[in-house]
Amino acid sequence: MMETQNRQSVGNGQAGKTPRSLPRVLGLVDVIGIVVGTMIGSGIFIVPASIAAGLEAPLVILAVWVVGGLLTFFGALSLAELGAAYPQAGGMYVFLREGFGPLIGFLFGWTLFLVIDSGTIATLSAAFSTKYLPYFVKLPPWGTKLVSILFIAFLATVNYIGARWGANLQNFLTTIKFIALTGLAAIVFLFAKGNVANFHTPSPKGFSLDVIGKFGVALVAALWAYKGWETSTFSAGELKKPERNLPLGIFIGTVAVIFLYLAANLAYLYAYPSSFIATSSRIGADAMNAAVGPVGASIIAFIILFSITGAANGHHLTSPRVYYAMSKDKLFFKTLAKIHPRFLTPHISIVALAVWSSVLSLSGTFEQLYTYVIFGLWIFMGLTVAAVIILRKKAPDLPRPYKTWGYPVTPILFVLAALFISVNTLIRQSKESLIGLGIIVLGIPAYLYWKSRLDKKPAE
Repeated sequence: MMETQNRQSVGNGQAGKTPRSLPRVLGLVDVIGIVVGTMIGSGIFIVPASIAAGLEAPLVILAVWVVGGLLTFFGALSLAELGAAYPQAGGMYVFLREGFGPLIGFLFGWTLFLVIDSGTIATLSAAFSTKYLPYFVKLPPWGTKLVSILFIAFLATVNYIGARWGANLQNFLTTIKFIALTGLAAIVFLFAKGNVANFHTPSPKGFSLDVIGKFGVALVAALWAYKGWETSTFSAGELKKPERNLPLGIFIGTVAVIFLYLAANLAYLYAYPSSFIATSSRIGADAMNAAVGPVGASIIAFIILFSITGAANGHHLTSPRVYYAMSKDKLFFKTLAKIHPRFLTPHISIVALAVWSSVLSLSGTFEQLYTYVIFGLWIFMGLTVAAVIILRKKAPDLPRPYKTWGYPVTPILFVLAALFISVNTLIRQSKESLIGLGIIVLGIPAYLYWKSRLDKKPAE
């Protein structure tokens, strides 16, 4: 376990000239905004098609969303305990470092930068420019790439000039998307000429290894839509009363999204049979079209653009804090620990994330990118939740303002599910998963390089 004073050091060699730490400017509403706003992006409007195509039976489709929601909730309970116990910038990086040592923490941060959150931002920017913007404006291939890069640059700029600016944008966009999903479900049930038979027709097929495998693949897609709740822990170092606001914000935000996702999927199935959903690339817009005609479809497509923007902004607001924390531990590029003297943000980390996300946005398809993201994320998510158990034994005297509900059952179930998802993805989507695994393994020599430099430095 690294020394506390090392974790608190500036890491940029400019003590007295720049701030020593990030200011605590975020509150409970901001945590909820990060959780809800980062989780609700393009996934709930795009991945229902791939889930329906793989499973067909509506009851099984709904079961995927329920299981995904439960797993998300169990994971959120565990991260809430860790976040309250370690209220500092870095979130999962800190939890993994304390639970399993600096190598595992570093590999998470390394993968987060190269694939997980940079890939998520790239995927969202691709969805913005290729899935929903063409609903209004037809762009050539080079035009969609340009829009993706400008999209990333705009969000990076907002978060560069202040965490408060980024949080205000996040709260605004979260409000829009919350109203949008609630309104979508209500309008479809009120005005669409739907069919309740769509909820149970066709019937599920018998259980088999193939069905279980397809369910696992569909669960990966659903978890892409649920992804984002973990990012709120990255900004714990900027929260007021983190021991209270972080667990409460994670709980409220996660539960709200689970109910919204179930309501949205029920609305989709009410409006259309699963066979239609399987072929729809814009199911949210199609559902509104069924309810109130083309005008409604245009409105929801426009709102979805805001939803995607909010999800990407959540990652810009939180992820750079991980690279900042790694750099403070002297296990990453030292400039990433710098804090802007005026804006009080980890500005170099923000720029680095934006640049690499832009590179990723120019390569790979939406499906490939989110497969890299989910496979890499779930390896570390399983380890992080396991750290709840490890740290209960390793640091029994650590103050824990909040303790995981259902411990140890809920974290164990989450860890087992994470293991299943990782193995199932590796088997069924081997190429993309192996690329993700290769990126993680490449972090080992990188860690040894930074560790050797740290060992050579004289004690401060």
